[in-house]
Amino acid sequence: MSQKQLKEAFISNLNGTSLLEISAGLSLAPLCLLCRGLLLILYHLHHGKPVSSRKYSLLLDFLVLVSPLLFSCTVLSPIIFLMPVILAAFCAGIFSKIYSQRKREARAPFGQIVKEFHKAYLDPEYIPAVTVFRVYVNVLTSVSILAVDFPQYPRRYAKAETYGTGVMDLGVGAFIFGNALVCPEVRQKSYMTQPRFSSLARQVFSVWPLISLGVGRLLSVKYIEYHEHTSEYGVHWNFFFTLAFVRLAASLLLAIFPKHKAWLVGLALAVLYQLLLSTTSLKVFILHGSDGRDSRLGFLDANREGLLSLLGYLAIYLASVQVGLWLLQRRASLRGWLEALRGLALAILALFVLLQLCQACGEPVSRRLANLPFCTWVLAHCLLLLSWFVLTDLTLVFTKLLVKGSSVPCCWNVVHPPGSSKKHGMEAVPVGREDKLSQLCLISAINKNQLLFFLLANVMTGAVNILIDTIHSKAAFTLCILHLYMFLNCLIMYILHARNIVLKFW
Repeated sequence: MSQKQLKEAFISNLNGTSLLEISAGLSLAPLCLLCRGLLLILYHLHHGKPVSSRKYSLLLDFLVLVSPLLFSCTVLSPIIFLMPVILAAFCAGIFSKIYSQRKREARAPFGQIVKEFHKAYLDPEYIPAVTVFRVYVNVLTSVSILAVDFPQYPRRYAKAETYGTGVMDLGVGAFIFGNALVCPEVRQKSYMTQPRFSSLARQVFSVWPLISLGVGRLLSVKYIEYHEHTSEYGVHWNFFFTLAFVRLAASLLLAIFPKHKAWLVGLALAVLYQLLLSTTSLKVFILHGSDGRDSRLGFLDANREGLLSLLGYLAIYLASVQVGLWLLQRRASLRGWLEALRGLALAILALFVLLQLCQACGEPVSRRLANLPFCTWVLAHCLLLLSWFVLTDLTLVFTKLLVKGSSVPCCWNVVHPPGSSKKHGMEAVPVGREDKLSQLCLISAINKNQLLFFLLANVMTGAVNILIDTIHSKAAFTLCILHLYMFLNCLIMYILHARNIVLKFW
């Protein structure tokens, strides 16, 4: 077999992993975020000021936010269920140290802090969990697209061939979910006062970079004969095209139907598509081609996975728009966010019950088909991860109240309650130098240029695969390459952010 065939075989015919293992892996990102926040608060407690060095800030962020994920999906994957326990214990140790030192300094009593926490008001204009969710999906995707070509990356984490729940299968759906959370229909406050199709016209213009990237990827892959998994999206299709067309189709549907009914439109679309898969020959066509022998004749046949899975991804996108609208409801008080967490928990429970029913009465999860179980699975795990990030933010808010004046980048600000300011509404009062710290934050840096980050990851992944025999690499070499790859990408984002450069021209 040629090197190209070896690499294609290396990522083919896989079956995924268990839902429990994926849930355990997802808990690592919120725990890393919590660990980094607690370390920054502890530093402030010792030195009376935040970390002021950009070099040390970048190093801390990379070592705490990114490096543990690289280890957990490679050499530490055999103990993946122990990793959350280890990180949680480490976080508990840091919190205990913070609490004990604040007691020695005769800070406010713990009971008073609890009361202050319950009465706290949070900045209603910014939800850090949404930003962190989108950034971490990008980071985890960037790690996986290169790590999957190395033997240290467990095959069960890679994309399943037909049925199964691989980590990378979830990543595809999570990307759609994250994009929908901040789409124009969610963010546009004056949406109801503008012509219904004005947003659609802007979306047509805004997706041209995605289409250009899709065409560029297609031409480059074919030109250099880069290895590709045909049953993933087809012969000519790729994920950039999926992102572009899902956004366009969603904008069209949301221009026709009320956006506050987006979840109903998504549910109807997913159920209708599942009925077509179950009652017609559509499923056989997607899996085996028009002649039943995996033919690739004609554009539709050649790209049947990518084209027909658009229906499932569109359903995920529309449901995620509803989540975004619900999150942006003005709930400034901490009590409001505790109720929101309760609502998220109920939604997650309902989705997991629905998932079990779908798999028991129908068919397993299939990213290739983007069937109803796949849509349900993606939404359940994305809401689970999002709720963990919200819980992490609330924990950091409580810890910041223990250490007055401390700050954590990309974390909620405590604000004045209504009526306590001369201005109407609420006025954000950052606890510490939040603006300065945001310039030293890797999450903010990646968030400013997310598409560029993803594009650079794809380009560097291709370069590594061309220059290195990844399949036969040793563990130490693999870890060095993955850390260098991620650090270079993060460093570029960090430099652009430090210079306030946003490479967005659409």
